[in-house]
Amino acid sequence: MYIIKVKGIAKIPDYVQLRDEKFTLLAYFRVDRPDKSLEKLGFGDKLPYIMNIINDLPFGQVTKLDI
Repeated sequence: MYIIKVKGIAKIPDYVQLRDEKFTLLAYFRVDRPDKSLEKLGFGDKLPYIMNIINDLPFGQVTKLDI
């Protein structure tokens, strides 16, 4: 799985994209509201781990996420 952090502009907030190995979009959520999207994918128990990666990730960089 891959994770991408997208910088928002003006009134548009920052977002995160989660993509699978074929780069199909799995989830698209605001950085400050990841709960429902991650729970829907079954990653609710890994929320702190994923959020640590998101917080340290620079905008626009694609990072492989091993869960």
